[in-house]
Amino acid sequence: HVQLVESGGGAVPGGGSLRLSCAGSGFIVSTVCMGWFRQAPGKEREAVARMDGDGKVEYIDSVKGRFTISRDNGKKILYLQMNSLKPEDSAMYYCAANPQRTRLCRVDTFNYWGQGTQVTVS
Repeated sequence: HVQLVESGGGAVPGGGSLRLSCAGSGFIVSTVCMGWFRQAPGKEREAVARMDGDGKVEYIDSVKGRFTISRDNGKKILYLQMNSLKPEDSAMYYCAANPQRTRLCRVDTFNYWGQGTQVTVS
C-alpha cells in the first residue's frame, strides 16, 4: 500500500536551512506527481512545491529562490531543501503524492499524505 514518511523538520533561527525528506513506498516514486504542502495554525493548507513525472516543478511565489524540490529516484525519496528560512515559513509540512497521475499535478488531485513534520523558524 502507499506510504509516505517525512523527516527532517525542526527548529531553526531565521536565515537558517533545513532539508525535508519523504520516503515513498507502494508506488513508483520516480514517475508520478509528488509535492510538499504546509499548514500553519489558523491558515489554509498551501502547496509549497510540486513535481511531475517529467521533473517539471512549480513553487508558490513566497518560496521561489529559497526552496528547492528534488527527487532521488533510486532511493525513492522526495526532498525539499529550504534556505533563507523566515518565521512565516513555520508550519507543519506534509509530503503528498498522486500515484495515478504523472502530469498536470493540480493541487486538488493529491490523494496520499504523510503524517507531517514540523518546521519552526524563530
